[in-house]
Amino acid sequence: MNVSDFDYHLPPELIAQHPAQRREDSRMLVIDRCSGAHQARHFTDFASYLQAGDCLVLNDTRVIPARLWGHRMPTGGRVQAFLLEQLGNARWQCLLRPGRRLPPGSRVELEHKESGGFIVEEKNDDGTFCVRFDHDDVLAILDKDGKTPLPPYIDREPSDEDKIRYQTVYAQQPGAVAAPTAGLHFTPEILNGLQEKGVRIARLTLHVGAGTFKPVAVERIEDHVMHEETYVLSPECADTINRAHDEGNRVFCVGTTTVRVLETCADPTTRRVKPGSGRTDIFLYPPRIPVIPDGLLTNFHLPQSTLLMLVCTFCDHQHVMAAYDFAVKEHFRFYSYGDCMLLVP
Repeated sequence: MNVSDFDYHLPPELIAQHPAQRREDSRMLVIDRCSGAHQARHFTDFASYLQAGDCLVLNDTRVIPARLWGHRMPTGGRVQAFLLEQLGNARWQCLLRPGRRLPPGSRVELEHKESGGFIVEEKNDDGTFCVRFDHDDVLAILDKDGKTPLPPYIDREPSDEDKIRYQTVYAQQPGAVAAPTAGLHFTPEILNGLQEKGVRIARLTLHVGAGTFKPVAVERIEDHVMHEETYVLSPECADTINRAHDEGNRVFCVGTTTVRVLETCADPTTRRVKPGSGRTDIFLYPPRIPVIPDGLLTNFHLPQSTLLMLVCTFCDHQHVMAAYDFAVKEHFRFYSYGDCMLLVP
């Protein structure tokens, strides 16, 4: 298939710039995976589509406040660092701006002097940098001095509200630089209600990287090289998922990130997942059909994106694109802070 097959027109005013007043206030477009029939509902209806014994899979990654500011020494020029991934105790991969003025050996002092600074060790071929901080506990520095890394299509500076709202209520494992946004709609009360109903909750971790926003720059989707992300699927999580299927129940994924982990760890012959950890560059697109998930809750994704291609593995491509056209006409809110879509078996 061609990348252009996943294009659609989105008026800019439909890109949500702020979260809904309450997490559960979002609208939800429900699609039947088989027929493609769709209807507009509200996220508060989500629990009605799950039954006792079903399994709901969450990604418990936590977004780190990955943007830092400092000054290049000795000139004092302002520097912005966007931390991408921890490489060692004090070593991180990051983006630097202005990178052309920061060759290896450059020293940057952070704006709060008590936090120290970092040395640029090397510049990578992909335009990222490896830097070494003065202190090992960089996460503590970020918690004190860092800012929330909002997606590029949110055209404003991050606020104190984003520290709370651009984070799921069940986030635990720090390491993501973008939120698993399908989970932003849940509240503790909704999750408690699902468990009281008999729905099993399984938690895995995939640290969402900046590559999730990388545009596809080829014509044929088969030629795209997917970015890597770090994941952990515990034995407890795998057992919960496998028991649901063994007992004839369904598995619902919250977000494309959980799908990527489950399909990375799937045994297609037995329809079971194996626990594990590592890095995945799995690229899911039609005509592949997911092995493990039966249903998917996801937000609306950018045109021609790998995430939209993944959604089209759950339902016929034409049905998904028709649903997107409907969402545009009905003025659904799009992307990270927007409304959501539920694909049901």
